[in-house]
Order: sequence, then C-alpha cells, then structure tokens
Amino acid sequence: MKNDVKKTIKIVSLLALFLFIIIFAFFRSRELVFGVKIKNINIVDGTKFIGSILPITGNAKNAVEITINGREISVDQSGNFNETIVLLSGYNIVDIKAKDKFGHSDEKIYKLMYLGL
Repeated sequence: MKNDVKKTIKIVSLLALFLFIIIFAFFRSRELVFGVKIKNINIVDGTKFIGSILPITGNAKNAVEITINGREISVDQSGNFNETIVLLSGYNIVDIKAKDKFGHSDEKIYKLMYLGL
C-alpha cells in the first residue's frame, strides 16, 4: 500500500511538471502563435487636424513588414515604428498593415480630417 501511494505521488508530480512546462511554453510563445498585432498608435479615428504634418508612432511586435497607405516603413527590433505623413486638405484615410514571417497580418484604418486653416 505504501508503494501505491509513492507511485501515485510520483505520477501526480510528473504530470504537474509537464503541465507547468506546457503552460510556460504557451505563454512564452503566444505572440508567435497568435500573430502580429498593431498597438499603441498615437492617432485616434475621427480626429480633426489643423496641421498637415502627421507623425505616426506605434508598435507591431514580430512584424517583418509594415506599410502605411501602401508604402513600406522601417521597424526596429522591438517592433516600434515612427513615420511622418502629409495630410491632404479634407478627408484622409490612414491604412496601417503589418505582416509577420508566418503570414499572419493585422490592419488598422483611421479616418482623419485635415481642416487646412
């Protein structure tokens, strides 16, 4: 009976260890599994601007390609990007797309108004 208890404790502890390893591995790799996400963009949809120059900053971790309105921009090792665009008078659309090396993509579209005063 003592041997059965020892075996049960060994099996339970091994299962707990394997479960811990699986959960740890999932949390360490979840950004790769779920793909790229565009975050922390400094513009707000529907905003009205007086100046025509618009700096855009944000983050897209694990992205290998980021485009703003179809034009590819550079990204650093952490996924941060910083780009400046010029707004035309009136209604403007800013389309930000990011792709990772596995083909996952994310897209954010912002509709802005340049008043041109």
